[in-house]
Amino acid sequence: MYKIIRWFLFQISPEKAHHFTITCLKILFKIPGAAALCKKIFVIENPKLAVNIWGLEFKNRVGLAAGFDKDALYYNELSHFGFGFIEIGTVTPLPQPGNEKPRMFRLLQDNSLLNRMGFNNQGAQLAAENLKNRKPGLIIGGNIGKNKNTDNSHANADYLKCFIALYDVVDYFVVNVSSPNTPNLRDLQEKEPLKALLNELMDLNNKQPKVKPLLLKIAPDLSTHQLDDIIDIVSQTKIHGVIATNTTIDREVLHYEKEKVKNLGAGGISGKALTQKATEVIKYLHTHSNGAFPIIGVGGIHCADDALEKLNAGAALIQLYTGFIYEGPGLIKQINKKLLSQNYN
Repeated sequence: MYKIIRWFLFQISPEKAHHFTITCLKILFKIPGAAALCKKIFVIENPKLAVNIWGLEFKNRVGLAAGFDKDALYYNELSHFGFGFIEIGTVTPLPQPGNEKPRMFRLLQDNSLLNRMGFNNQGAQLAAENLKNRKPGLIIGGNIGKNKNTDNSHANADYLKCFIALYDVVDYFVVNVSSPNTPNLRDLQEKEPLKALLNELMDLNNKQPKVKPLLLKIAPDLSTHQLDDIIDIVSQTKIHGVIATNTTIDREVLHYEKEKVKNLGAGGISGKALTQKATEVIKYLHTHSNGAFPIIGVGGIHCADDALEKLNAGAALIQLYTGFIYEGPGLIKQINKKLLSQNYN
């Protein structure tokens, strides 16, 4: 059934298809009984799937990555598909339109996407307002970033503003310094500026009534030396974990014609082309840190075996984005069924 829906959606541009789909979901779940039917079709509820990490009780290990619900408008509807948690954002302190369109492209030959969205969002305050309507028991992560026009010398203030805006309405935070689509953002991944940023955020976090898990989202393009720095930074700053990984700027992972990809312009690649690269980063971090911190694995999960591979490499949780688009909501159930059959815990 989803293959038919996907064929129709893939006749229009990726960004239009996205907005069409989530608008339809909003309408669909207003129909009495639609949510219950969706739950019956797509959701597996079993206590053996549950896992407690950072003191949070996840119903299962499969989450929705940031980028799908940037402004926290659709998380309640998306939760009907059986996600164990949903991450909203990336949000910035001030609203911004993102990069010029077109800015997302399908790479069908690779079951992948190329995007240069550029943190398009309506701002942290609006996201916070939208999150006041969340359902009980739904774990929400807040992915935070800096505005495009904010110089890196003032970037820390942007992250602190987002933290304050979202503190009351999210369960964990993700510091996004790894998107390739905001100029100079990845410079913040360098050791000293990153330590300074995370220390400021943790100082603020420790002053709150309750410390909330603070994670760092990293690029898949870091060298082993840089990954060693990440392990050291996590230890020094006492943040709670890492999300591995964001999109890649490495075009060598693609089978797509190089000239055609070049003509599409700049952007990060997600999807099946990223599977191996992301898994290698997870394995390196887990092995070389001796499992010192939880990792959320994301990048190229298109089937249950991909998910299991990420978990076996050292991920405690996983997230979907491009795989959710290509494979549909049945992928979540497929993964959870696999985990039950493997007695994974």
